[in-house]
Amino acid sequence: MSETIRENDARLTSQTSTSSRFWPRWIPTSIDHIIAAEKRLLSVVKTGYVQEHVNIGSGPPGSKVRWFRSASNEPRFIHTVTFDSKPGSPTLVMIHGYAASQGFFFRNFDVLASRFRVIVIDQLGWGGSSRPDFTCKSTEETEAWFIDSFEEWRKAKNLTNFILLGHSFGGYVASKYSLKHPEHVQHLILVGSAGFSSDSDAKSERITRFRATWKGALLNHLWESNFTPQKLVRGLGPWGPNIVRKYTRARFGTHSTGEILTEEESTLLTDYVYHTLAAKASGELCLKYIFSFGAFARMPLLLSASKWKVPTTFIYGFEDWMNYQGAQEARKLMKVPCEIIRVPQGGHFVFIDNPTAFHSAVFYACRRFFTLDPDNEPLPEGLTLA
Repeated sequence: MSETIRENDARLTSQTSTSSRFWPRWIPTSIDHIIAAEKRLLSVVKTGYVQEHVNIGSGPPGSKVRWFRSASNEPRFIHTVTFDSKPGSPTLVMIHGYAASQGFFFRNFDVLASRFRVIVIDQLGWGGSSRPDFTCKSTEETEAWFIDSFEEWRKAKNLTNFILLGHSFGGYVASKYSLKHPEHVQHLILVGSAGFSSDSDAKSERITRFRATWKGALLNHLWESNFTPQKLVRGLGPWGPNIVRKYTRARFGTHSTGEILTEEESTLLTDYVYHTLAAKASGELCLKYIFSFGAFARMPLLLSASKWKVPTTFIYGFEDWMNYQGAQEARKLMKVPCEIIRVPQGGHFVFIDNPTAFHSAVFYACRRFFTLDPDNEPLPEGLTLA
């Protein structure tokens, strides 16, 4: 059901990006390029790992939602990395956010793998996973694209009873998956999760006023036209890598509130991010179906909070632009244990900004898996509960 990349690099199917077709003389990219960039990024990780492409077939059995629609019925793959772990360690599955891939967690693998069996994936249409033509036309179809493909991956890996961690849009997917398949998830960790607010919220008034301006109207039109940041990177051709480099250095360097990237980390991350963004458009096209302009969920998770069946921990950086008040509102409706942890010196990418405190937050969230008396486990220094 899977293909180990270390042993089968030659068998991987290269998928040329849009930028490669328009600018063949300039930095091309493909699945092979992404996997190679990932290996270079993971060279800073000391823990052993295995990369594989997990075959999830050409579509979920009996599904009326054709989430793998394309010109062929070829099998699709979810790119997966599994890190070495101690026998008996609880399994932690990590899902990346929008415009990201699993390599964004590179600063966390060594520490988390000391206590978990860590498995990270690239969602369908992202990173090193298959990139089918994205032809979903509704929020329901788009959610099924991610939820059902993850479930097919879980079946192929024969996993159950795992801790599920999702960041940002990955938190939205993890939440929706846990609502549909709660029997497989022991604990849910939502890091800067999207989806807990809608454009009917009072805080959306500023966005509504901005939409009424010509700039707002233009940006809203681009959003509804599914103009993504990745299209900009591809469209810039040879200037794309430099734009990504400037963003990476600014976001995780001069504008960082926590542990800034080293020169080596910055260079490797920039290379990796460029190739994941410049590859063929696929999963990124989910944006307008899941969120309205301003990143407000079209089907807010708050509406499903009373149906929650999995114990949940929210983690937010102090400087996260995602509003943790939405999590507080959801907690009022939940009938399962729920806590909200805030991490200092961290923004939306808190696991990069302040990895040390982030690791403490994750271990605390999962304390019932490590200690016989979790109720009396003290909150690690520096963290606060909201």
